[in-house]
Amino acid sequence: MKHTKLAGIVLATLVWSCGPKPAEESTEMEVVEEVVVPDNTLTEEEKSEGWMLLFDGTDPSGWRAFNGDSFPEGWTVEDGALKALGKGGDIGGDIVFGPMEFEQFEMEWDWKISPGGNSGVLYHVVEGPQYHAPYETGPEYQVIDQLGFPDPLEKWQSIGADYAMTEPDYEGAVKPAGEWNHSKIIFSEAGSSYWLNGKKTVEFVPYSEEWTAARNSGKWNDYPDYAISKTGLISLQDHGAVTWFKNIKIKKL
Repeated sequence: MKHTKLAGIVLATLVWSCGPKPAEESTEMEVVEEVVVPDNTLTEEEKSEGWMLLFDGTDPSGWRAFNGDSFPEGWTVEDGALKALGKGGDIGGDIVFGPMEFEQFEMEWDWKISPGGNSGVLYHVVEGPQYHAPYETGPEYQVIDQLGFPDPLEKWQSIGADYAMTEPDYEGAVKPAGEWNHSKIIFSEAGSSYWLNGKKTVEFVPYSEEWTAARNSGKWNDYPDYAISKTGLISLQDHGAVTWFKNIKIKKL
């Protein structure tokens, strides 16, 4: 019996020594390579999907003053961004991307704004001597220092709003002035939405009964051509605050 027990012990030891070893704890962290896309560039996948850049980070070609023919002195290029110098106001200072109009589209961009600042990105903008500013015709994605604006803000004029049309839900997505934000507009007649730092702030159906009611609620009485055109130019606003825009890309839907 003693020999049998000893043989069993030896056999068990051999099986354990030849079997799979338990995983050893590693003191090294697994390195995951992150693909970094340089500012103002497109990936090959984005190119294949039809995205195009509206600014390459150095050359403002294509951008010009609203109702103008050249890049205005109130804007410059700084560290790969289009920079509004804050010289504009209710009238004057805004720029448009002149080479083409857009109807249904998806657009993304990064932006930051100086403390207390107010700006915007507009689309379906129409030019002409009868118009003095892009907001007279084009809907606006509201860009603003939500946390530091000196005056109380109504919901319809808050960050990520379809300005004076659809009130936003921006909770949890707001950053302090001076920090970069990522925004997106999806404009489709089937259903549109605005996004801020990964959060959907508004959604609406253009030209629907609800949308038309907002359009005719009184805010735009002085601008009878507001949101009438279903196509137009993209515009960046200088509303009197230093503001930066980069990584501006768009694709037609």
